[in-house]
Amino acid sequence: MNTTPGHGFQFLEDEALAARLARLGVRPADCREQFILGSGPGGQKINKTASTVRVSHTPSGIDVRAQGERSRSANRHQAWSELAARLEARAEAERARAIGEAELARRRRRQKSRSQKVAMIQSKKHRAKIKGRRGRVGED
Repeated sequence: MNTTPGHGFQFLEDEALAARLARLGVRPADCREQFILGSGPGGQKINKTASTVRVSHTPSGIDVRAQGERSRSANRHQAWSELAARLEARAEAERARAIGEAELARRRRRQKSRSQKVAMIQSKKHRAKIKGRRGRVGED
C-alpha cells in the first residue's frame, strides 16, 4: 500500500482517494467500516460472503453502503469514494449558502439609486393620501 505519509488512510490502495479524504478533513478514527452480508439478487454467493461494505462517518452522520461488485476491495473503494463525494457536496452547499448570505447582506447595505428613492417617496405619499381619507364612520 503506497499512500502518502501522514494521510492516515494507509488501508486504501488509491492515493488520490486518500488525499481527497484527508483534504476534506476526514480522519480514520471518525469513521466506522463494517463488512456485512449482501442482500438482493445474486444467489448463494451474495448471501454467503461478507463483501458488502458499510462506512459511517460519525461527525457528519453520513452512512454509505456499497455492494455493487462481488469483491470486497472494489466495494470498499466504492464506499469510500461515495463518502468523499457526499462530503464534498455538503461542503460545496455550505460554501454556496455562505456566499449567498454575504451577497444578500451586501445588496441590503448598498446605497439606493436616485430613481429607487423617488419611487419610494411617491409610494409613501400615495399611501399617506389613502390613509388620510379614512375617518370615523358617521362623523360629518
